[in-house]
Amino acid sequence: MSSIPGVTVQPDAPIPGDQGPAATLSSTQKRTIAGGAIGTLMEYFDYYLYGLASAAVFPAVFFSSDSAFVAQLSSFATFAVGFLLRPIGGLVFGYIGDRFGRKLTLLITVIGMGLTTAAIGLIPSDAAIGLAAPILLVIARMFQGLFVGGEMGGAATMVVEHAPVGRRGLYGALLISGAGVANVVSAGMMAGLGLGPESFFMTWGWRIPFLFALVLAIIAVFLRRHLEESEEFTQHSQDIADDKIASPSPLREVIRHPKNAILGILIGLPQSIAGYVVLTFGLAFMVSGGVPPQVGFIGTMIVGALQIVMAPAYGMLSDRIGRRRVYIAGCIGFALLVWPAFALFGTHVPVLIWLGMIVGFVIPGIAMQGTLQTMLTEMFDVEQRTTGVNIGYQLSNTFGGGFAPLIATALVGWASGSIWPVIAYVAVICAVGAIATAAASLRPDVANPGRLNALQGS
Repeated sequence: MSSIPGVTVQPDAPIPGDQGPAATLSSTQKRTIAGGAIGTLMEYFDYYLYGLASAAVFPAVFFSSDSAFVAQLSSFATFAVGFLLRPIGGLVFGYIGDRFGRKLTLLITVIGMGLTTAAIGLIPSDAAIGLAAPILLVIARMFQGLFVGGEMGGAATMVVEHAPVGRRGLYGALLISGAGVANVVSAGMMAGLGLGPESFFMTWGWRIPFLFALVLAIIAVFLRRHLEESEEFTQHSQDIADDKIASPSPLREVIRHPKNAILGILIGLPQSIAGYVVLTFGLAFMVSGGVPPQVGFIGTMIVGALQIVMAPAYGMLSDRIGRRRVYIAGCIGFALLVWPAFALFGTHVPVLIWLGMIVGFVIPGIAMQGTLQTMLTEMFDVEQRTTGVNIGYQLSNTFGGGFAPLIATALVGWASGSIWPVIAYVAVICAVGAIATAAASLRPDVANPGRLNALQGS
């Protein structure tokens, strides 16, 4: 049951008899948060890092024979290619997570992400090996997308299933705090290395953060090897082993109730483009106008630092007033604030550019990111939850975020440098996401999800 037919509830509607939020975190819950957040940190580290490099480095390193505009389009095309295998990764690792456990999925994905990201840092430039360089870049990027595709569904499911009643929004948002750390680390390393000679940075300096992904992978494996499955998933697995219920196909269960699967994709579109329009394309927009890349790198660090704090704040707010309201407010805010953000980028004044990043992404974007993963987990039952979350999250990121910098670059080129088509593009995506959020069916935040079925039958 991926949606909840016959029952209309608010996302956080209490059911009498359920217990309130736990006062303290158990050791299992602490390990789960740390294990989930480190993977999300790696996911966003890999993608933010690639986004920064595709905006400021890859056009010169891997597409140096093209014109500046074509080189930028080609670079962002490789950025988009990485998203094409994310849905496949979501299905493969969603199946593993729903059938064999979330822990196994989370171990495989962090190892794969670390190896493929490090591989990108080892690819020679096109000046050294010619056409083979961008071909190797595309191959490594696609495998990176495959492993990233299974990360968020497993991490969100594991963390939210362990969360105390009334605090699932907060727990889910802590994953995005990991993304904030990734923002700070990736942008900080690029900014620091970029302070040295340009010849060093463009030859070797930019490669160091990519190789650092191996260190993060080792830390992630260490944290995740002690993870425990949730009581809900363990009971479900035991029921299958005892022949109390049939062993379901996760994908078949999602397809049988397609409403929330489709809505999950549409809901995720606005949050998927927010960072990639404001931060990734925004950086290329600034650099093309003569702003030093380090200004954008430092701004991304500021955004990441704020993300660490703002994500759990939005998560707690969603526990109080509901995921739906917070997410829709984020959609509306992004549609309204993206134009002022780019107006500030056009000033070429570093402080105003950083303010534009805060206005365009921190205020509306983190509101959406901080609530999406918890909302998606509340749209699916335990037997297909990882698969359902992966379908919604990865397809929305593929169709939305993956192509956002490429689409935005093409739109600005079509409009002879004007930003208005990008503003219109964002507004349409935000309207779709807000309408889909209003139409979705969400499970209530209760101690025992099985009680919902009892209420349906009473």
